Amino acid sequence: MTERFEIRYVKGHVEVYDSSGKFCFSADTKSEAESELLDMAA
Repeated sequence: MTERFEIRYVKGHVEVYDSSGKFCFSADTKSEAESELLDMAA
């Protein structure tokens, strides 16, 4: 099963939430968040 994530811009950084709206982690940039999501999937 593939889980979907939402990246939200908040006060100069990004926050990542899962499909149920639960906070997962924050990152400085969208590309950093995407990289972290790829690492989680591996």
